[in-house]
Amino acid sequence: MNECSSQRREVFFTGNVQGVGFRYTAQRVAAGYAVTGFVRNLRDGRVQIVLEGQAQQIDSFLASLQARMRGYVRNMTASEVAPTGEFSSFEIRF
Repeated sequence: MNECSSQRREVFFTGNVQGVGFRYTAQRVAAGYAVTGFVRNLRDGRVQIVLEGQAQQIDSFLASLQARMRGYVRNMTASEVAPTGEFSSFEIRF
């Protein structure tokens, strides 16, 4: 895949990731990167982030978020899917 092309990643975080400011931290961190998408809590206790942007921006965002939330995250899984271009910002979904 071309480094300049946009991609979309669905990322799931497990651990003590709800009720600790995870979503708000993700939104603040996202403001520093050229990424769009959303973060939300799931009923099963995980947090889901859907991101679109260039691979380097997504990687940097995720590394920064994990560094800030390392005491809470037990595991992170990510999958790449086709980008849709549907997002204009990064938001918290409830």
